[in-house]
Order: sequence, then C-alpha cells, then structure tokens
Amino acid sequence: MSEPAEYDVAVVGGGPAGLTAALYTTRLGHTTALVDRGGGRAAMMQDTHNVIGVTEDTSGNEYLQTGLQQVKAYGADHYRDLVTEAEHTDDGRVSLEGNNTSIVAESVVLATGFTDGHPDPPAPRTARGLHYCLHCDAYMFVDAPVYVMGNDSSAAHVAMIMLNFTDEVDVLLNGDEPEWGEETDTQVRAHPVGVVEEEVTGVENDDDGWLEALEFADGRRREYRGGFAMYGSEYNTDLAEQLGCELNDDGTVAVDDHGRTSVDGVMAVGDVVPGHNQVPVAMGMGAKAGIAIHYDLRTFPMSLEELAAADELTRADAPGIPAELREHARSHESNVAVDAPGSEASADD
Repeated sequence: MSEPAEYDVAVVGGGPAGLTAALYTTRLGHTTALVDRGGGRAAMMQDTHNVIGVTEDTSGNEYLQTGLQQVKAYGADHYRDLVTEAEHTDDGRVSLEGNNTSIVAESVVLATGFTDGHPDPPAPRTARGLHYCLHCDAYMFVDAPVYVMGNDSSAAHVAMIMLNFTDEVDVLLNGDEPEWGEETDTQVRAHPVGVVEEEVTGVENDDDGWLEALEFADGRRREYRGGFAMYGSEYNTDLAEQLGCELNDDGTVAVDDHGRTSVDGVMAVGDVVPGHNQVPVAMGMGAKAGIAIHYDLRTFPMSLEELAAADELTRADAPGIPAELREHARSHESNVAVDAPGSEASADD
C-alpha cells in the first residue's frame, strides 16, 4: 500500500463551510487537501438565496463548482471520495482514510454537515415545492398558500412563523398524531393555522415541475405553492466521534467561537455544529477556522523558545510558505506584484 499523502490541513466536506476553510488555509500558505463525496444540502439548492454577490439564478451546484475551482486555483488538492475512517497518529497528526484516499494532516476541519429527515412519498420535488430552510425560502411564499409537514413542536412553530409571510398556512400531520405539548397546541390552534390530519396521497405539479396541489386520503385537494418538511436532522458526526470530539445534547459537535473542538488539531464548521444553517453563516465559520489554523501552524513569528533552539534567522529562511504554494501565489492573477521591479532578486536572496 502506498504511503499516505501529507498535508498541513485536511478539510472533509465540500460545502460552503469546507470550501471557505480550504480557501483560507491555502491562501495563508498551508498545504491543504479538500476531500468531499459530492452532493450535500447546498447542492440541492435550485437557486442561491441570501448570499451577497451571488445572483439568485445560480444553482447550488454552480455555486459549489465555482468555489471548488477557486480553491484549486490557489493550490489546494481536491479528492472526490467519502472519508470513512479517522484516527490520531503516534506523532500527533490525524490520519484520514477513504475508499480511494489516504491522507495525514497536522490539522483537520470537519465540515460534514447533516442529513435532513424526509417525508415518506408522495412528496413534492425538493426545491420545487419541498423546502428545508425557512430563512432561505420563506420570502418565496409571500401571499401564497403554504404547508408545513410534520407533527412535532418544530413543525407547529414554523407554521406560526410563516404567518409573517402569508395568511394561508396548514400543518400537515400526514396521518400521524401531533407530538407537540399542551402549550404549543394552545398556541397553534389560537393562530389562523390549519391542522390537516389526513395522509397525503398525491402530488400535482405544473408544467415546470412546481407544486400546484396535494391530494389527501379523504379525497380533498388543497392548493399550495410550496412548503417545508420538519422531520429532524441526522448529524454526520462519525469522524468526529472516531477522533474523540465532544458532542452536544442535540447531536452537533461542540466547538468554540473559531470552530475548535475538544480535541487539539480538530476543527468543525458548518451544519454539523450549532448555529443557523445558512450559506453565509457557514462561510463565516470556515473563514474563522481557517484563520485559527493559520495562527497555530504559521512559521513566523517564532516564539522566544523557538528562536533559542534555532540558528540565526536570515532572509533565506523566509518566506514561510511551501514552494508549491509560493509558485501558485506568484503566478495567480491576484498577485499584482509578480512583475514588480526587483521582485525576482528579492525572492531569491
């Protein structure tokens, strides 16, 4: 078996948080591997909402592909694979194993996200009438009939929240008994929200694939423009647990304000940690984690202890960036100083 590829940083997950973390660590001079299996919640976006500078006609896949190309252009290596095993090495690094990938890194960023619980068929097409993000998509349904599918307190509260956007809201129990408490039951029934107990038996779409109506077991047909499924989330924490990271009671990975987990050298960002599940929020988490890693791994400034152990420093010891990333930086379109007078001489002194 071949030796594992060695990196300063390995990022697992290619969503907005993982891409941003990899962008920052690569631009800040650390060899970085980005490993992702493809897909994910962001890839399901029909349109991209709430991301400044990204037009809404940009699909999730287009957004992610643009981000991936940016990361690769700065010198990061990309692996399309599913990481299944993670463990600590004897020298304090982290080993990651996938179906076709073997990597060892000084620091690891887990951006593995979560999987939404889905309603049983029949159900509308995802992003064409079936949605999972209230803050992303509520704006789409102003003055339109909306459903919220689910039977717990989260479904009841989302239905009440949607009254801020439309006066036509139903909670669809889909044949299940409500599991919310007495206080929530009093609340939801005091609001102008319909509670439909019957099972959904059919879906009607228009010529463009958008939801038009749902059919129910009692023979009724109700028109809806779209709605939200509230069936919980399954957090993808297998790798975090293998590495011994502490989890919160809700199943998320416990982190500090910069994404540090309870285990040195392991960060977690994005939907796998507490917080709003939004693209800009995930990007901010990735940026903060990338900067925190840079503080931990950068060569300069050296501490007094490091200086005492080192020989006298000269310009030949700088810059503290690997040769391959240095070359990427010098040739990248953003480097306006490549042809500056004296740059060649300075680089080789």
